[in-house]
Amino acid sequence: MNNYFFTSIGLENIDIGILLLVLVSIILILFVLNIINICSISKLKKKYRRFMLGKNAGSLEEEVVALFEDNKFIKNSIDKNKKDIRTLHRKFESSLQKVGIIKYDAFDQMGGNLSFCLALLDENNNGFVLNSVHGAEGCYSFTKEIKSGECEISLGPEEEKALKIAMKEE
Repeated sequence: MNNYFFTSIGLENIDIGILLLVLVSIILILFVLNIINICSISKLKKKYRRFMLGKNAGSLEEEVVALFEDNKFIKNSIDKNKKDIRTLHRKFESSLQKVGIIKYDAFDQMGGNLSFCLALLDENNNGFVLNSVHGAEGCYSFTKEIKSGECEISLGPEEEKALKIAMKEE
């Protein structure tokens, strides 16, 4: 079957049945793709309705603005917390945090280890050693300043031992 249209475009040898079969196949493929698109759009509409449930454009804008305000508040809180932590760390460095204590009998006749040496140091090993000597005539206390783990005045054996315990050297 020859048609003037097919002859004019140079397709006079094409079988019309094959052409119709190809066109029907293309129509079926397009129909299936159209159904898939309709299903996708339907799912998106359901999600959109769920998202917009009880909301309008104004209330959504308020929600977004509130989220930005919350974000600003959180950032400011974080900055303040960082500053507070730095301040606390600086204060904590100079607080007494290392302790060493030794009990001993200053005069062998007393018994009971009533005398003691107490070393109190900060993070940088600055502080003091308190030596309390208990004897028959009374109790005497002495302090010696410690800077960077060293004392300008010579330390007794008990004081050195308390200082080493505080600095965790023993």
